[in-house]
Amino acid sequence: VVDVANPTAPVEVGAYVGLEQAHAVEVAASYAYIADWYFGLRIINVANPAAPVEVGAYPMGLHNRSVAVAGNYAYVTEDLGGLHVVDVADPVAPVEVGAYNLPSPPYDVAVVGNYAYVADNDRGLRVVDVTNPAAPVEVGFYDTPGNAYDVAVAGNYAYVADLFQGLRVINVANPTAPVEVGFYNTSVD
Repeated sequence: VVDVANPTAPVEVGAYVGLEQAHAVEVAASYAYIADWYFGLRIINVANPAAPVEVGAYPMGLHNRSVAVAGNYAYVTEDLGGLHVVDVADPVAPVEVGAYNLPSPPYDVAVVGNYAYVADNDRGLRVVDVTNPAAPVEVGFYDTPGNAYDVAVAGNYAYVADLFQGLRVINVANPTAPVEVGFYNTSVD
């Protein structure tokens, strides 16, 4: 846990070292949700930043890459299992309530409203309806030209880091028919 009140002089104020390999983190309320590469989901209480403590965990398969939290649910991407939906209403006792198997090992997930936007490696951006967390279903996709590694969503647009194919801007106003509206070449040819 790093205090960035003075951005020119960040200071570590606390740490939790009981993880196997922390791969991604999302903070919501007083909890840090960790995608632990070899374990699954770990939930760390960070209410006291000087003394973070693990309060809950949910084991999954290998290569847990990303986590997003929306409401009472954590969405975790995992190489072999796709997208997992974990109820974290009780952080001490998280429980998986649903899953969706994606066509490629997914890298990242962003959740906005009733949709999970998944950067699905060589299969581009996948849009998964999570209105019913127990039965997520893919409703649309856009096959980017490269390998979708990261995704962020703002308004009607998904921004996809597409490895060697740069930043792809995809209009997701209609989640069933995402369409690319722009890109920025990030290569340094």
